[in-house]
Amino acid sequence: MYHCVCCDNPLFSCGVTDVVHSSEKKYCSGTGWPSFSEAHGTSGSDESHTGILRRQDTSLGVARTEVVCKQCDAHLGHVFPDGPGPTGQRFCINSVALKFKPSTQ
Repeated sequence: MYHCVCCDNPLFSCGVTDVVHSSEKKYCSGTGWPSFSEAHGTSGSDESHTGILRRQDTSLGVARTEVVCKQCDAHLGHVFPDGPGPTGQRFCINSVALKFKPSTQ
């Protein structure tokens, strides 16, 4: 699980792999940034139970969607509509905004 480096809020999971199904949430996008297809707690298109919020960002003169921590408002990165299926999203997250915590299972 990847947590917010500022407040320890859980944000993104690597995915679930078991004998029944495999769902990779973290993937290599070729950008050099950690990339995820969805936030932890997403259910379909519902992000109400996730640790993130989306905001419009026009700081570079281009409309982008910023991703921030819902708990502490820390900037995490941006989300783009060019990711893999089934979501088609690419959460492009700054690695210094994340703290990895391995599963205790």
